[in-house]
Parts: sequence; structure tokens; C-alpha cells
Amino acid sequence: MAENKAVYLGTGRRKNAVCRVRLVPGTGTITVNKKPAAEYFGREALVNFST
Repeated sequence: MAENKAVYLGTGRRKNAVCRVRLVPGTGTITVNKKPAAEYFGREALVNFST
């Protein structure tokens, strides 16, 4: 039988913007729209803010 792994879902809204996040057990890497965080955000300050 498969083991149950904790998955956490969250939604943030402001005006018309919506952000959804899914936290799953894994390697600890952050991906945004299937890209590494450093590639997606471009600036190190934004990458550090997201962690």
C-alpha cells in the first residue's frame, strides 16, 4: 500500500492577482513555472525573499 505524504496547499489573493503554492516533500529546490527560482526571478534579492 502507498505511504501517505503530506502535501500543503495555499492560496494568496490581492486585487485581481492570485498565487497558488504547493509544498511537497522532496529535495528542497524551489521551482516557479517549471523553472529554477534563480532563473525565474533573475535577481538574487528576489530569490532570497522567496526562501
